Amino acid sequence: MSIKLFVGLGNPGTEYQATRHNAGFWWVDALARELKLTLAPERGYHGLVARGSASGQTLWLLEPQTFMNLSGKSVAALARFYKIRPEEILVAHDELDVVPGQAKLKFGGSHAGHNGLRDIHAQLGTGDYWRLRLGIGHPGVKAEVIDWVLQKPAPEQRAAMEDCIQRTLQAVPALLAGEMDKATLIVHTSKPPRPKPARPQQA
Repeated sequence: MSIKLFVGLGNPGTEYQATRHNAGFWWVDALARELKLTLAPERGYHGLVARGSASGQTLWLLEPQTFMNLSGKSVAALARFYKIRPEEILVAHDELDVVPGQAKLKFGGSHAGHNGLRDIHAQLGTGDYWRLRLGIGHPGVKAEVIDWVLQKPAPEQRAAMEDCIQRTLQAVPALLAGEMDKATLIVHTSKPPRPKPARPQQA
């Protein structure tokens, strides 16, 4: 089963643009640049949409503009219209339980309290879709999570996340071909740390 709809989750508006909760938007923005597609407002789907083709098949990019907790309204509207099945949808989103610079690809499962996923579950009537979980790290205290996701990451975290986005985009051809094991391997393989320079030998 290949991916036909790539969804990035986030909140619309310039004040949220650089916040951790918008990691999904960053990923889809990067994918649009890679495919030379332009996301444009589509009122019928409550979001920014681009349609293109790659590897001989049609694909859609979507960034819901409904605010995070109503993301499913947008996803379900486009998926229903184009008869895209849940298992043909990939949702890129911020993930507290993964460190910045890493990502995880998974199919199905619970929404784990993520408001965007919660609404997509409700609107699609199932959790059987793919998720690209982009690590944003955890503040360490549950009470601080809301502030954490709505803050900008530190520069080194943002740089690690940008590197991760570029690396995980390499999985897109496999996702389009339905080669999910190959895509998973690409997503889960992070670059090895740079070797430390050797210390000069003491004479």
